[in-house]
Parts: sequence; structure tokens; C-alpha cells
Amino acid sequence: MTDAITTPLARQMSVRAVMEALMRSGPISRAELARATGLSKQTASEVVRDLEANGWIRERGQTQGLVGRSATTYELDAGRAYVLGVDLGGTKVHVALADLSGAIAAEEVDATDRRGGHHVIEQIAALTRSAAARAGADPRRIRYGAMGSPGVFQPGSGRIIIAPNIPDLDQIDVVKALRVSLGFGVAVENDVNLAAVGERWRGCCREAATFAFVALGTGIGMGLMADGKLIRGARGAAGEIAYLPLGGDPFDSRGYRLGTLENAIGSVAIMERYRGLGGQGAEDVRGVFDRLVDGDAAARTTMDEVARVLAQALMAIRAILDPELVVLGGSIGARPELVERVRALLNGFMAEPLRVEASPLGGRAALMGAVGTALSTLYDSVFGMTDLPGEQARTAGVETAA
Repeated sequence: MTDAITTPLARQMSVRAVMEALMRSGPISRAELARATGLSKQTASEVVRDLEANGWIRERGQTQGLVGRSATTYELDAGRAYVLGVDLGGTKVHVALADLSGAIAAEEVDATDRRGGHHVIEQIAALTRSAAARAGADPRRIRYGAMGSPGVFQPGSGRIIIAPNIPDLDQIDVVKALRVSLGFGVAVENDVNLAAVGERWRGCCREAATFAFVALGTGIGMGLMADGKLIRGARGAAGEIAYLPLGGDPFDSRGYRLGTLENAIGSVAIMERYRGLGGQGAEDVRGVFDRLVDGDAAARTTMDEVARVLAQALMAIRAILDPELVVLGGSIGARPELVERVRALLNGFMAEPLRVEASPLGGRAALMGAVGTALSTLYDSVFGMTDLPGEQARTAGVETAA
């Protein structure tokens, strides 16, 4: 059981049950494990002995029984292995190292290497080593990783396309390059998809199986969960709502590169709307929000227009997916001034208003999704656990280390 469970199916199921109970209940005795899992005391004791011998769990202390007898309690040895989460953006790279419990041990952030390609791969490897040193963790204990990236990941080639802010990712097998540089397998996923995973794992969607995460910032993108599963589409482009034919003429060739919806409500479009209305007091979108607070009429009308187009997009999403809720994220989408406007519009024009929430994870949603995905992959590969407490999705494109 050092690397993976290779014992018969019945023992695998017993190991899985014990590990799930340990994660859910914390320090627990063998007798309590037997009761919690429905296993016999003998089977529970055998599994505990094997897990302890292989370093996955450890003794925590003693519990006093009702008749004066004490029992040893056990807990997960969280430092037995680590996973890596990476949020790769056009302006910064953010990595996080987490232990077996999902607790973040260390983080590192750096400006994205503008040279892109293999330079970014080596940058991620350097940040990973730095995070391991900061956490006092042996880098050899990092078992799996997951990375969120802008653009569309192609599982067949390992390339990332439509990511113009990071050059040359469409020229290399990113999965293979990461494995070579890091020494362990890494899953690659669209960053907004991972943000949806993060919201299900640690955010506001823990009880929601079907929802949409819509990120509005420089551009606009969406991650979709249906019945607890991430929806990627036939070519990995599910959720590319920038191309919804809303907010403009979908046949206008100026919208081919970024999409009609993004051209209508992305950050560049917001500034164009503001200036077109005579606004002069803001240099960027954050400034428009500041001016909104000050009562600027141009800022108010700009946000009303953006909210109206965004609400139309959310109504289209509802008609197709019928989500339990939509989570708005991104530097623009999560702003309460916009969220409140969208809610008001949906309440006024829908018989059963769509529930809309601002992302509680903010800019950390994709990073948390990456950590959760890597942790899920680790537990699945070692213990056959595909439904961990708090775990929601696994990601395609994993190449495991030998």
C-alpha cells in the first residue's frame, strides 16, 4: 500500500471506508471505526495496522472508556504526502502546496514569465520548490498536481490554445513538460472550470450538484457542473460564453476573436461604454466602480447596461442547464454593485428567479479547485476513493508519475 492499493476488491473497499471515516471524524479508535464503517472489529484493526505500517495514519492519543479501559485513537498523517495546485494567469502564477487533509502548507506567487512556453513551465517548477522549502516539506512527497490555465486545454496533444496572454502554450505538450520538470503527474484544466470545482469543494456550492460559475473580468468565461460532474464538451470548450450571440451582432467579424458577449461586457467594453456616456473620472473598471459610489451618472448607466446584458446571458444559461444557482466571480463579476443589479433584473423578469451568489472564494477559486482536484486524484489512485468528503470532481489530462 505504499503507492496504490493492489489488494483484492473487498480489502480496497475496507481501506476506502476506513480512510473516509478518518477524514470525516478525525481522531478515532478502532472500535469506533468498526461502528462507523460497518466493518468487523478484526477487519478494521487489520486495515488500521496496514495503513499505520505504510505511514498513512498515526496514533493520536488515548480515549477513556466507560469501564476504565482506554483505547488508542488514530488520525490521518497529513504530512505523508502533498499535492500541488497551480493557478496560471496572464499576469501572475500562484502555486499552493497542500497536505493530505487539504490544508495549505505554503504558497508562492510571481509575475508570469512573459516569454511563455517552457519558460513558464520552469517558473512553476521553481515556485514549487520554493513552496516546499517554505513548508519544510520534502519535494519527493509531492505526489500529484493540477493546474488551471486560461484558454482551452486539448487532452490529445497536451496543448493549451486560445491563451493569447501566455505565448507558446499551444506549441508544447504542457502536461508532459510539467511532469518532466516537476517529477509527478499534473492535470491541466481551464481555470474557470477549476474555479467551479473550487466553489463546490470549499465555496458556496457544497450542497449544489448543478450550477454555473461565471467569471467576468478582462474577459468572460464559465464553468459548468451538472449532477456533480464538470462539463467540458466535445472539444473542451463548454462554457465559452464569450461567444454567446448577446450584446451585439454575432456576425460582426470584430467579434470573432473574443466573442460577441465579451466585446459587450468585458473590461475594455465597460470602459468604452463609460467614456461613450461622457464619463471622465475613471481610468479603469475599478475606477468606474469608485465613481459609482460617488454618484457618477455615467458610471451608474454603464453598470446598468452591463447588468442587463449579463442578466440575459444568465437567463440563457438557465434555459439550457437549469442550474440550482449561478456564482458570479472575477474582478468585475463578484462586485456587489453588479450582483445586486443582476438579481434585481432577474427578480423582475423571471417567474421563479434564478439564485445568484457572489463567489466567496474570490480570486482563490481556481487555486482551490486545483488543490481539490489534485487531492482527489491522489486519494483515488491510492485508496480508490472517488467520493471524498468535500471532494467534487476529477480532471482529465492526468499523466501520473512512474
